[in-house]
Amino acid sequence: MSTIIKNRQALADEFTLLKLAEGEAAETVSLPAGPLLVPLAVWNIRKDELQARGTPVGVWLDVTEGPEAIAAELSAFAVIGVNFPKFTDGRGYSTARLLRERYGYTGELRAIGDVLHDQLFLMARCGFDAFALKEGKDVAKAVAAFETFKVPYQAAVDQPQPLFRRRAA
Repeated sequence: MSTIIKNRQALADEFTLLKLAEGEAAETVSLPAGPLLVPLAVWNIRKDELQARGTPVGVWLDVTEGPEAIAAELSAFAVIGVNFPKFTDGRGYSTARLLRERYGYTGELRAIGDVLHDQLFLMARCGFDAFALKEGKDVAKAVAAFETFKVPYQAAVDQPQPLFRRRAA
C-alpha cells in the first residue's frame, strides 16, 4: 500500500490508482478489488459496474479533461484526482479551484502524478487536501513543506479574504 498526504498527515492510501496501459481499453481493463480511483474514460463506460461493487470509487481527470465532465455526478465520488503529468503543467490548479468554487465539491481532492513537495502549499491553497507524491519523494519532508509559509497574502480557496481585509476586520 502506498502512502499519501491527506489533511497534512502521512496516511496509507486505501485507493488503488488505475491507469490504462498502452493498448488497454476502458471497456475491458481488469478492475482490482477494493476502493478504486479510475480514469474518466473508465468511469464513463463502466459507472454502473463501479457503483454496484459496493466499495468507494473515485475518478481522476487528466489535464485535457475539465471538471465540467463530472460536474453532474460529484456526489458519486469518494475522491477526485487531478493528474499533473509534469510538475511544470499548472492546469490542475485551475481544475481544483473550479471543482471547489464553481461546482462546490467538498470531498477529497487529490493531486496525482508529478507532485513534488515544493508545490503542496500552493496546491492546498487551490483546494487540494490530499497528495500522492511522485515515487521516491520523502513524505516527511513534504509534510513539513506546509509550514514554509505562515500567512498567505492573497485570497484563495483555503482563505477567501486577502490579508489586508483580515487585518482591517
